Amino acid sequence: MEKTLDLTKSVKELISQYPEIADIMRELGFKDITNPVMLNTVGRFMTIPKGAKVKNISLDVIKQTFEQYGFVIKE
Repeated sequence: MEKTLDLTKSVKELISQYPEIADIMRELGFKDITNPVMLNTVGRFMTIPKGAKVKNISLDVIKQTFEQYGFVIKE
């Protein structure tokens, strides 16, 4: 089954669907994402593109990393 990373969904939705996303995001520099409080508050409305902008992390690098983990990017 294809793993699709829908960049319009909230981080909380994505992690609920694919729990391994939390570890990948932590690896990319989103260290707070593994904190349950942050995930349940900010994660409910934050998308990966918004988070990339806030953390100043290249969205292209994020996409490439998720593709390396077998995800198909949907924008």
